[in-house]
Amino acid sequence: MTAPADLLLTNAEVHTLARPDETHDAVAVRDGRITRVGDAYELDFLAGVDTRIVDCDGRVVLPGFIDAHTHFELLGRKLVHADLSGAESRVAAIDRLRDRADAVPAGDPVVGYGYDETEWGESDYLTRADLDAVDAAGPVVAVREDLHVASLDSTAVERFVDDLSEAGVRREGGEPTGVVVEGAAGAVLDALAPDAEGTAELLRAAQRYANERGVTGVHDMVRRSHAPRVYRDLDAADELTLRVRLNYWADHLDALVETGLRTNHGDGRVRVGAIKTFTDGSLGGRTAKLSEPYADAPDERGEWTVPPAEFRDLLDSAAGAGFQVAAHAIGDEAVGDVVDAFATRPSTDARHRVEHAELASDAAIDRMAEADIVASIQPNFHRWAGEDGLYAARIGDRRTETNRLGRLADAGVHLAFGSDGMPLDPLVGVHHAVNAPTADQRLGVTEALRAYTLGSAYAGFDEDRLGTVEPGKYADLVVLDGSPWERPGEIREIDVTLTVVDGEVVYDGSDP
Repeated sequence: MTAPADLLLTNAEVHTLARPDETHDAVAVRDGRITRVGDAYELDFLAGVDTRIVDCDGRVVLPGFIDAHTHFELLGRKLVHADLSGAESRVAAIDRLRDRADAVPAGDPVVGYGYDETEWGESDYLTRADLDAVDAAGPVVAVREDLHVASLDSTAVERFVDDLSEAGVRREGGEPTGVVVEGAAGAVLDALAPDAEGTAELLRAAQRYANERGVTGVHDMVRRSHAPRVYRDLDAADELTLRVRLNYWADHLDALVETGLRTNHGDGRVRVGAIKTFTDGSLGGRTAKLSEPYADAPDERGEWTVPPAEFRDLLDSAAGAGFQVAAHAIGDEAVGDVVDAFATRPSTDARHRVEHAELASDAAIDRMAEADIVASIQPNFHRWAGEDGLYAARIGDRRTETNRLGRLADAGVHLAFGSDGMPLDPLVGVHHAVNAPTADQRLGVTEALRAYTLGSAYAGFDEDRLGTVEPGKYADLVVLDGSPWERPGEIREIDVTLTVVDGEVVYDGSDP
């Protein structure tokens, strides 16, 4: 006799994403696994006395979303501190920082995350003169959305600049402007890092936010943080409501090797992922490494944050120790170099990853496909692809060559979608993938959803247990209140009504 289900989602439109156009009416779950997918009438017989039955009223059921590239602690910081994303002007950003200053004890740092000057129709970052207007007793720091730029008021300049790399401190007339970039920006973020208790507060806030958006798993980029310990503590206490792959920064490699870890180690909901490294910077900061000059800075072609020879040494060390490698590369020169390095190193299902690959050339894309390299892409970056967007300002007509999702898919490259926290919202990313400006940049609805589910699962060696709605897989599911196929131009307006992890409801939009 078949045992009753623990959870039954019925009267639904279940898209398995395992095969094109495969849909069913219901999903049955027992012991955290999907046991049956099929006709609602038949599966309703699996309902027992203790079965939780969810009548989906025709809503869409999908595999849970997996964000393949995010910074979860920073998401928590944005939620707890000043959120500068969406500020409509420089003045509005300053006002949000003032509000934060009023909320913290006098003398404590006032920190905001996520500003984007291009949303204001401007090209200049926030400066110390801007932030001095906050008039706070303690230091004021505003972090740009890409995390490659931080802006400091005069108090923060006095506190931090002497300890930062000279190359990362922007100056005019010999004096710091308050703008710091790349490693210097990272050092400021490190100086503002919370303790373990504070980290737990941030991660709890971040996972609530993520669950509300249908996220059931994240690949978190972690460095010098209490996050790995906190994640495991939350998991042990049954308080972790999503799956986590820890992609450790490269400066953790020696410690990870000493402790005997490698990619895919771990159990429960926390596992070791890749070794993460940079190679170049960002287009927003004009530090992405390009083969041709920036349109708005003809003498600049970006910079290496990790030079090619150093990157190859790291790749050999990490891969030799059993680690997948995830390399940040944005400019075409950086992407080409990373792809060449991956392709010339012998591997057995290494699944090395190029993070971002924003300006990948045709040659790099084709080689990625041949070498089974994963493209870890952020489709929400298409928000900058319009005629008046950031890409047009920085690289002119080459804006149409950015984030060519369709070209990558047609070449057969493994696509894994993430957000980079800009914002963390898979349906926003899917919307931008489906509605991108050119055919080479666009995907169909099914392809885009698969990249945010099965594609991200593949990037994390999880395709046998996650990413589709099939019997035997973990019951990580999301219910939407509208169909992306029926509303392709409004996907980002669709709400999540239910999120399930391991068969447990971790978010219910019907709860008051």
